[in-house]
Amino acid sequence: MKKRNERTPEQLSLLVTGGAGFIGSNFIKYMLEKHTKVSITNLDKLTYAGNLENLKEVENNPRYTFVRGDITNLKLIDRLFRRRNFNVVINFAAETHVDRSLLKSSPFIQTNIIGTLTLLEAARQHNLGRFIQISTDEVYGSLNKEGNFSEKSPLKPNSPYSATKASADLICRSYWKGYNIPIIIARSSNNYGPYQFPEKLIPLMIKNALEGKELPVYGDGLNIRDWLYVKDNCRAIDLVIRKGRIGEIYNIGGNCEKSNIEVINFICNVISEEKNRDKEELKSLITFIKDPRGKAHDFRYALNSSKIKEEIGWEPTTDFESRLRETIRWYLKNIEWIKRVTTGEYREYYEKIYGKNHQKIRDSK
Repeated sequence: MKKRNERTPEQLSLLVTGGAGFIGSNFIKYMLEKHTKVSITNLDKLTYAGNLENLKEVENNPRYTFVRGDITNLKLIDRLFRRRNFNVVINFAAETHVDRSLLKSSPFIQTNIIGTLTLLEAARQHNLGRFIQISTDEVYGSLNKEGNFSEKSPLKPNSPYSATKASADLICRSYWKGYNIPIIIARSSNNYGPYQFPEKLIPLMIKNALEGKELPVYGDGLNIRDWLYVKDNCRAIDLVIRKGRIGEIYNIGGNCEKSNIEVINFICNVISEEKNRDKEELKSLITFIKDPRGKAHDFRYALNSSKIKEEIGWEPTTDFESRLRETIRWYLKNIEWIKRVTTGEYREYYEKIYGKNHQKIRDSK
């Protein structure tokens, strides 16, 4: 058997899939800035959430290359492996939104499962040094008001999205056990920060508040998420690449649990301060709607990240309120970016999820 394609930690040739998306683009910029001997090939299909504008500041960097393509295309993947001599793959490429997966699950199965399998086959053929599968806390399912998920918690996904991510994780495990492919799985909590597509909670609320539109909130708004600043996540993934143990899973949590309504109220407060808008008028836009997700809408996520802290030395370092304020200011300064990424397809999808056909529960007082 050929020796695996490993290099010193400073000399890495990375294939980053889905690198034009929110977390992927932040990761690419983080790695190029932090490591001078890292080269990156970004493979992205450029679906609605993939935006090369996210990477404008590095597009001329000689250590960065963009390739437009689909991770399910085995011929393309094989050709890239042969030409680029990758020693690490970081698989960010995924369909990621629960609501979209409930409308149509087939794209999630195709990208999240078949795409991951295609990359694993290429890794098997080319003796890859490391394969980092980017997963999510949603594979564990839902928590009640107490406790948290460890890496040993059973997988109980409740939506087509989380089910496909759990499936991909298990396929990765099978390739490690069956073919000795050097897999590491990273499961993070809810990320926030710049360049996030405005179907996710924080940028959606900012966009709608600025436009004077309803701020749609499922149910009573008390669902709880563990928030993680995207650059903290990038730092964690970097450390997992260099120090993580093969075959292991690492939870990457923000240790910052907030209800959705808490986050939305904070956004209204900051926009009021930054744009000299009436705070109560902004909060009057909050509209509680019937949850179309039903039992697929998990009540609470919380990750136990003690393993990555003890083994690798990572823990979140950012204060939620100050980083969220900074994030809101970024979107306020980049309104044109929001307009450019909000395509006709997105508007059609938005109407299906939050439009007039959905039942309002009550308006915020």
